[in-house]
Amino acid sequence: MRYSSNMSMRRRGALIVGASVLALSIATPALAQEAQNAPVENPPSGPVAPGTTSDETAAEIVVTGIRGSLEASARTKRNATMIVDSVSAEDVGKLPDVSIADSLARIPGVTAQRLEGRDQRLSIRGLGPDFSTTLLNGREQVTVGDNRGVEYDQYPSEFFQNVNVYKGADPALIAAGISGTVDLRMLRPLDQGKQTIVVSARGQMNDKKTLNPDGTRYGYRASATYVDQFANDTLGIAIGASATQTPTQIERYAAWGFPNASQAGGNLILGGAKPYVQSNLLKRYGGVATIEWRPSDRFHSTFDALYSNFEETQRLRGIEFPVNPDWSGTQNNGTTVIAPGYTVSNGLVTGATISNVVAVQRNDYNRRKAENLSLGWNNDFAITETTHLKVDASWSRATRTDFLLETYSGTGYNASGAKDTIRISQNGDGTYDIVPTLDYSNTSIIRLTDPRGWGYNGTAAVVQAGFLNQPDFTDDLKSLRASLDGEFGNLGVIKGWEIGGNFSRRSKESNYTSYFLCPKGAGTNCTVSSGTPTSLAVPSDVLLDRQVSLDYLGVPKMLTYDPLKVYALLNSVYDNRPSSLVRDNVVTENVWTGYGKIVIDGLAGGKPLKGTIGVQVVHTEQSSDGAIASLLNGVVTTSPVTGKASYTNILPSATMSVELVPDFYVKLNAAQTMVRPRLDQERITQDVGINTSNIGRGSLPQNSPFSSNGGNINLRPYKSTNIDISVEKYFNDGGYLALTGFYKHLTDFVDPSSSTLFDFSGLLPALSAAQQATIRSQNAQFGLVSQPTNSGGGDVLGVEATASLPFRMFTSALDGFGVFVTGTYVDSAIKYGSNPTTAITIPGQSKWVGTATGYFEKGGFQTRVTYRYRSSFLAELAGLSANPEFRQGKAEGVLDAQIGYEFKSGPLTGLSILLQGKNLTDEPFVTSEASDPRLVREYQRYTRDYYLGVTYKF
Repeated sequence: MRYSSNMSMRRRGALIVGASVLALSIATPALAQEAQNAPVENPPSGPVAPGTTSDETAAEIVVTGIRGSLEASARTKRNATMIVDSVSAEDVGKLPDVSIADSLARIPGVTAQRLEGRDQRLSIRGLGPDFSTTLLNGREQVTVGDNRGVEYDQYPSEFFQNVNVYKGADPALIAAGISGTVDLRMLRPLDQGKQTIVVSARGQMNDKKTLNPDGTRYGYRASATYVDQFANDTLGIAIGASATQTPTQIERYAAWGFPNASQAGGNLILGGAKPYVQSNLLKRYGGVATIEWRPSDRFHSTFDALYSNFEETQRLRGIEFPVNPDWSGTQNNGTTVIAPGYTVSNGLVTGATISNVVAVQRNDYNRRKAENLSLGWNNDFAITETTHLKVDASWSRATRTDFLLETYSGTGYNASGAKDTIRISQNGDGTYDIVPTLDYSNTSIIRLTDPRGWGYNGTAAVVQAGFLNQPDFTDDLKSLRASLDGEFGNLGVIKGWEIGGNFSRRSKESNYTSYFLCPKGAGTNCTVSSGTPTSLAVPSDVLLDRQVSLDYLGVPKMLTYDPLKVYALLNSVYDNRPSSLVRDNVVTENVWTGYGKIVIDGLAGGKPLKGTIGVQVVHTEQSSDGAIASLLNGVVTTSPVTGKASYTNILPSATMSVELVPDFYVKLNAAQTMVRPRLDQERITQDVGINTSNIGRGSLPQNSPFSSNGGNINLRPYKSTNIDISVEKYFNDGGYLALTGFYKHLTDFVDPSSSTLFDFSGLLPALSAAQQATIRSQNAQFGLVSQPTNSGGGDVLGVEATASLPFRMFTSALDGFGVFVTGTYVDSAIKYGSNPTTAITIPGQSKWVGTATGYFEKGGFQTRVTYRYRSSFLAELAGLSANPEFRQGKAEGVLDAQIGYEFKSGPLTGLSILLQGKNLTDEPFVTSEASDPRLVREYQRYTRDYYLGVTYKF
């Protein structure tokens, strides 16, 4: 046994699953008895998981709204051979939540991490977005993000009829994830049966007034959908358009850390803090088009197109306050000191007066522009009545360009101006109030400058009054797939077969450009030694009418100006540090996938049995182009580098679904799955350090003059052996109970900071001839590279429970009422090869996750309340240069609600009105040091959002 935690985790999981199954088996007969006399009301058929068929005996009763959405989702889950959960639209162009991520967060085992006030990233069964795959109509998608994880706010939710989350694997499910596979499904026009036109408009308002004077608290959302059929219902089209303007107001606080302070008796102290206010505005428009042609039973062709364009602007203003004297350093007029009379609680300084503080004011502006285009064409040819040839071609492309502008101001360059005295005091939520003495809005003492002298270009000090990052990304994926399926003759439960192949080529190009910004005038390259002006007075024409207040943390006001106007006043000097030059890279993956499976469908022992048994063979050729760079004696040396690797994986899988008694199913899924590592981890680029003092010290890698950190083109995918078992009881009224246990054994887990041997011969020309000869004679060109490797592994074990219960199954008096409740428990233990004795927490994992939705819908009136809870988790945040950083996220509960009415008769028939409230609990996003929850590192308060909308369906 490789990991000591396996046995205890298996035992705990077995006890949990066993006890839950027993409870479910006791409970279901009583519920079923109540349901037997209830009227049958099934939702319309919709997309189902691979290897399944629709229920041909279903009554053709159309149910829309909340109940229709839940019943359609239950139907998908029931008919699926795999373990699957889904969210279905309440009607054409109407998913039941504000966004796709909100909808998915109600699915068992799925949690959303809020970023910038929106649900963007998903964790499935305790594994973060890097372990899942997102498909659009069954096709793998690119992303506008830095890596593979999809940012779901790039997809307008109005464009989708349902979203399936496959918890298992099937040979025909190409690019399945380890944790799960999210499949976004667009509307199929020939399934609608009649012409449909839907238009909707919705206004949005933040609970809080705009925090920045150049922000807004108001937004809108508008969409239109047209569906029609032609040529005797053999040709169908669906066209949709959407436009959105979404504002967000965020009160932010970030701590630099909590070191021991020698002036405070060695107790922990706030190292420094950054209170900020942030105003975001996301503008997005997009469109979809589907053409579906079915001229006969022998041919079916579908073309899909999706385009999304969004631009997000962020205005951030705040002040960075250094606090810890040991970090602040000696300044021109003395050292930052702690005054007598500070307060301490359990080893932490909770109140103190700090003098000689040199703060840095920030007026920042960020803009992100992105486009996403997805095209797909699927053709189904019936060769015979039971044999089909399917050909599918797709292209997905995403581009993104960022403009990340920072501008700084303070009392003088490199602490040469007036110093501040501040009072810090910890609040009950872990943040600190910071009450200054200086007036940070006074332009007679505040100038555009580098207040702490942090600017350094690698060889010399520069006057860094600002900094500009301009990264851009292009992600391109082309795929071609073909499959052949058919049926066997009289082979009992062995019903059919399917073989197929898929080729995909994905290329992600990342380019980074950055600039130092300094005052215009004398000097070159912004360096201090060349005479660059060290500061610039703040012109009156850049100031805004209203000053920003940080009074939520004790700062009454700060200097507030237009950073774009200030940018025009500054010089831009190209950043050519080695760490900046080597960030550009291209990662390309060519993947050939072949698969085959046997389809099972029939009676076994008198019980209906469905399933698949098969295998995928996946061959990958991955490559990367980039550069390695070093800095020696003030000279930057770069060298292009290219690398490639290839490997083959064999992934068997089996699924079984048996109906033991009517409406009671047991499903089993066993599979080997994989997911590729982060794209930034596959890059070949290296940032090299050259230490000439090591020359001649021998051939040991740690004595080499070369060292580096970067990516690893030889990385292999994460692998997982999965076992899932689910028991599901369905009721005639559309409700169900389900309990699922799952176990994943992970291997080849990527350790992000391993050390491996690397040949640095390409950088030898940077040294003298004598130095090169010495290095070659000792083979000292082989040094250590800090890079990710596949050296980790571990286990994930958990259980999911779901109850979807319309109350009419208990009594007709409660018709219209119902609940949808989910709960998940996940335990995991992962160990890296570089530290095999310590188990880590998987990023994004909460041990406990739950959602509870209560609803009422009848006579056109509907209301719904949803509460989502997740226990503490390891949160992934964007750090310097977009590198991921991890913090302990605190438990959170988010309450959403909506109320609406749809006119069913009269002149307003087809009109519906909806009022929604999001984050009604005003739940903040909080992270802290894992060792002590009092040590809060980030605190972001997003406030509440309210929506009022109308929809009209023709």
